[in-house]
Parts: sequence; C-alpha cells; structure tokens
Amino acid sequence: MENNNEKRKFTFDPSEVPIWVHVMLIGIIVAVVVFAIVKLVIWNKGTAELDTSETGSFEVEVLDQIFLLSDDKKAGHEYDDELTILFLGNDSITFDQGETGVASQVSSLLAANVINCGYPSSTVALKNAEFSEDYPMDAYSFKSVADSIVSEDFSLQEKYEGSFDDYTYTGSTDRLKNVDFDKVDTIVIYYNAQDYLNLRIGMNPDNEYDPITYRGALNAGIKEIQEKYPYIRIVCMSFTMCYAYEKDGSLVSGDRYDFGNGKLTTYLQFMIDVSGERGVSFIDNYYGTIHEDNSSEWMLDNIHVNADCNAYVAKHFADAIYGATVSY
Repeated sequence: MENNNEKRKFTFDPSEVPIWVHVMLIGIIVAVVVFAIVKLVIWNKGTAELDTSETGSFEVEVLDQIFLLSDDKKAGHEYDDELTILFLGNDSITFDQGETGVASQVSSLLAANVINCGYPSSTVALKNAEFSEDYPMDAYSFKSVADSIVSEDFSLQEKYEGSFDDYTYTGSTDRLKNVDFDKVDTIVIYYNAQDYLNLRIGMNPDNEYDPITYRGALNAGIKEIQEKYPYIRIVCMSFTMCYAYEKDGSLVSGDRYDFGNGKLTTYLQFMIDVSGERGVSFIDNYYGTIHEDNSSEWMLDNIHVNADCNAYVAKHFADAIYGATVSY
C-alpha cells in the first residue's frame, strides 16, 4: 500500500528554467572574464602615462624603489642649510654640462649644490681585472672612482687624465678631491648604457663583487661607499633605452638585442637587484621615457639624450627622492 506521507523526490529539469536566466548567467560570466583580462593588462602595463605627439598616450610600469636612511646611519652627518648632491656617472651627466644638463636642472629644481663628477665614456665595470696602461679608461670606471673616494687617493685618476683630450677628466677629479663628504647629503650614480655597448660582463655567479662585471662592480662600489660614509644617501638612476648595431650592421633597440651578456633590460635588472640588496633608492629612467616610437624626439643619436629628456630625468629624480612635486 502506497504511503501518501512519503516524501516526493525532487528532480531538476533544465528545460524548465526560463531562457532569460541562462542569458543572464552567461552575461555575468563574460563580464567577469573581460574585467579580469582588462585588470591584468593594466597591471602588466602600470599606471604612469607618457604623452608623445606621434603615438598619443600609453601606460607603462615605472619601477622606482625608494629607501630612506635609518636614524642610526644619519648620526655622523653634518647637516647644514644647503642640500649637497654628488653625481657620479659618464656621458649621462657630462655630454651636456650646461643649463639643460641633468645636474644643472636638478640644482635649479631643488636649489641644491650639485657637484658633477662624471667621466665621459666610462663604465660601471672594469674592462680588465688588473689595471693596464693600455686601457686608461678603467681608472674612471665607477668601481675605480669608488675606490678612490674611500681611500681619499685620486692619484690613479690624476695620472691618466692626460690620456684624453677632454678637460672633463681633469675637472671632475679636481672637484672630487675637494668634496667635503661630511656635508654630502646624496650620491647619485647615473651611467648610460656604456656597459652594455662595451660588452661588459653582466654578472659572475661565483663572485658577487667581481669588478669586471656590471653587477659586481656596482655592488662592490656601493658597499664600500656605504661602509665609509653610512650617513650619505645613495641613489641609483637607470640608463634610458639606447640603440645597438647587430652583426649585419642593422640598428636595433637595446632591449631586443643580446651581445652575449644579456639584453639592455638584463643590465637594468642587475641595477634593480643591487639597489634592493644594498638598501639604496632606485630611479627608473628606462620605462616611462624613451621607446622606439618617440626616440627621435628624445635622443640626439643612438645613445645620448636631448634637453627634454634631461628635464624629465631631473624632475623625476627631484619628485621621487625629495618630493618636489614638479610638473612633467
């Protein structure tokens, strides 16, 4: 006998669901997928905008990383009413030493005493592990200059400055010799892509301080300056994009060509890594400035930049490091 109180089994029949419900669910799924894709694309590109007359505006990710000195490291510093910034580098600060150069523009923006001690065509890394008179440029690499700053002995730079016609070598050494490092607030390390173009080795996995490698020389130079002058803030500024020549002579962007030691972006990553490891600020001039579509507006040749690019770099530095809130 059938029990009328027995619970009836419920079965779901999709055909009974109205069409509009199916449409609504599909619409929600599509909207979620599209939203996720858009957010992913924006995240990959970043949020900093650069306007150009040819390409309009686009978004890139600027990789700045800012560190402040701890109070205990500031203890030995002689603070005065003047902001003193020492620039170390190569053509990035020596190619234009006039009012439109990076150093001069930073000085104007911050009302600071900016000391330009760059050496043209120099690199961060040494070419030779042991100094050779056949290659005097090694005396002016970042590693050699850092050694001289720490030892307070600039005889190496003085000895070989006559090897070059450019008086800048003599002038920079004279200024370095007279720097009162107890009053220097910030040291800025700003080299263009000479290491990449001169085929300096990127890194030595067995020696993190190898001076003939870009990563090792940068790491070693910063480390010894920090140990000698812990109260000086150090800022690494990256190079901008440049062009290189392939083996067949054709011109190609450095971020797309590997000479055997990595692409230009490989060297960029080395500077980012060293900056993070050493706790020094990193200013990204690579992303957000020059790219292949606007290079004719920002570059004088395949590597040197013009006054407009210098202005952008100077303003970027002043804003990121000192909160100058300058307009770009």
